[in-house]
Amino acid sequence: MIDFEQTPAIAQMAAMMRAMATHQMRPIAREMDENEHADPTPYFEFIWESTKGYFKENSRPTGKATPAPVGAQPKGGSGPATGQARQCVIIEQMSWGDAGIYLATPNPGLGGAAVSAVGTPEQKERFLKRFGEGKPKWAAMAITEPGCGSDSAAISTTAVLDGDSWVINGSKIFVTGGKRAVADSEGFVVVWATVDRSAGRAGIKSFVVEHHTPGMTVLKVEKKHGIRCSDTAAIVFENCRIPKDNILGSAAVAERGEGFKGAMATFDATRPAVAASAIGIGRAALEYVQERFEKEGLSPRYGISPQKLTARERDLMMMEANLKASWLLTLRACWMGDQKVPNNLEASMCKAKAGLAVTQVTQKAVEMMGPEGYSRKLLLEKWMRDAKINDIFEGTQQINMLIIARRILGYSKDQLK
Repeated sequence: MIDFEQTPAIAQMAAMMRAMATHQMRPIAREMDENEHADPTPYFEFIWESTKGYFKENSRPTGKATPAPVGAQPKGGSGPATGQARQCVIIEQMSWGDAGIYLATPNPGLGGAAVSAVGTPEQKERFLKRFGEGKPKWAAMAITEPGCGSDSAAISTTAVLDGDSWVINGSKIFVTGGKRAVADSEGFVVVWATVDRSAGRAGIKSFVVEHHTPGMTVLKVEKKHGIRCSDTAAIVFENCRIPKDNILGSAAVAERGEGFKGAMATFDATRPAVAASAIGIGRAALEYVQERFEKEGLSPRYGISPQKLTARERDLMMMEANLKASWLLTLRACWMGDQKVPNNLEASMCKAKAGLAVTQVTQKAVEMMGPEGYSRKLLLEKWMRDAKINDIFEGTQQINMLIIARRILGYSKDQLK
């Protein structure tokens, strides 16, 4: 049975994150948006001190297990696994505070998710244990290229084995957190590259490139429509030499022609997280509008015939229904992931639904508040700008709908394009 009720531990964590979002994130949200790429150092220090102990608690010095991501069940805990569910609750609350600041906080990020998904025990110990120690640190994942977006199999960045090293050449764009991961004294970037272009998808592997590795350079940081506190970088790799065992899944992965399927499995864990972030933004917008209308005595009349509802009431109810449906889909995908049940379909479903829902909800919220909603007096217009990215990254709306159709209809990528 799937239980959507929060455990006491998750409920306590949600309350803590809500307090942090209210008192630490919201007050600086507008400032961070107006000053793109500004560094909210006091906030980073606060969140780091709150999370690094969690990473340390969930890591084992033997290397037989991995440091758990934020939200994982503490070591020695009893009961069903709740790691992904807890992570999504945390992300939803933080994104309610501010999605840009959430994305900029020190954590393993997508790079850590890739290591967790396909790395060997030794690699997990080596690259993730550091997130429970020392100063704030970041990791990122580099997939998209100037000539390659949603079709990851078209990646042209190359990795050539030269003795005991891989030599990487190519360019990556739209790397979330890329600048901080490259500049961080203990950060890293997981790079997708091909070891054999003629092999197509089978030639795509993922590699860990440590901070300050010669040949890895940040070319620029994008100026964006939303999530402006989070840096989105373009990175070039020129004869970038990394150790042979920095290929995720061990060097044997290249020899067996494996790697792409495992790398893609990263998205089964990260897409629900993106959905959770989207829902947090949407909930912020919906709650604000609801509160404003309640002050004017305009609360929706639940339980009456739809024909008797005003347009405003119908809009609010539809906004609420879309967010709740998105949240239930997200919790289902998280539950399956926690139970080690394949959730490729469900991960794409929740991400596609939430990305579209939050775009519509935030636009409607701005519309319902009129000129005031469109002004910078309120955060509504910012939430509308922040929302759209959730319909784009981690697989666009169209790509996720394609994945859903293939899984439901039983078609291969060659049969349904």
